[in-house]
Amino acid sequence: MSAENNIIFGPINSRRFGMSLGVDLSPSIKQCNFDCLYCELAPSATVDKQVKTISVDEIIKELSHHLNDKVDVITLTANGEPTLYPHLNELIDEIDKIKNTTETLILTNSANLVYDDTYNSLLKLDQVKLSLDAISEDIFKKIDRPHKDIDISQIAQKVIAFSKEYKGKLFIEVLFVHELNDTPEEVKKLNDVLLQVHCKRIDIGTIDRPPAYPVMGTSYKELHDIAMAFDSSLPIHIASRVHAEPNNAYYSDEEILNTLDKRPLTMDDINLLFDEDSKSRLDKLLKTEKIVIKNVSNLEFLVPKSNLTRKRRK
Repeated sequence: MSAENNIIFGPINSRRFGMSLGVDLSPSIKQCNFDCLYCELAPSATVDKQVKTISVDEIIKELSHHLNDKVDVITLTANGEPTLYPHLNELIDEIDKIKNTTETLILTNSANLVYDDTYNSLLKLDQVKLSLDAISEDIFKKIDRPHKDIDISQIAQKVIAFSKEYKGKLFIEVLFVHELNDTPEEVKKLNDVLLQVHCKRIDIGTIDRPPAYPVMGTSYKELHDIAMAFDSSLPIHIASRVHAEPNNAYYSDEEILNTLDKRPLTMDDINLLFDEDSKSRLDKLLKTEKIVIKNVSNLEFLVPKSNLTRKRRK
């Protein structure tokens, strides 16, 4: 199959981003500045630039054939890291000419934000998803296995700066690996950095697909505990349920309201955490409008009405 035929994939209905049409900026080989333990692609040596590149004209030609008004987002991704694509700035400009009301999104590991050209190119996009798996240098190197000279402290500072300058929809993703970045100490460091980040949503998840290396994901219960450990002002969303097992716990009305006040949950979360009696009482709280539904970038969260009132007064 030719490279051209591999450039575009989808559209795929993404829970988090809507109907997504993917654009693979490295369709023939993996080219990445990380070699993450949890990557679904085969292990490979890291690179700091693409050695095999497709032209902007090729991409735009293929994209034009597949783009229609049913697509919510054009998602720039890659077999590896999309910001390694050397013509990214030009590509974004050319996509803007044909996208109409469709929005542009990139999925990046954040490392190249330290370079002004990448930083400024990403400012042009409608949506950006930045990954940030660890703050400690040793844990970052164990999980993400970065190319030489990549410094997580510099990346974290650029993520903070970018979030304050960027005008579009910013999402942060943290992927937890069992017994690596899921410790209370590392969660605290992530929390302290994320409190300085302005974003729509923070998606926390774990390993969903067979990983490149023999590592384990965390359970849904562990992810929920991690979510509760973050500051309640952070827009945390548990994005991964591959290891989810129903908890079926009892929650009183007061416990339901306190839990949702601390951490808004989706109905998927509720179905995993609450027993049937608790779900019935949650339904009554919804009907009496003590709990309301809040839409956050395609996802619906349950929150106490008093929570929204307090935030409006701030």
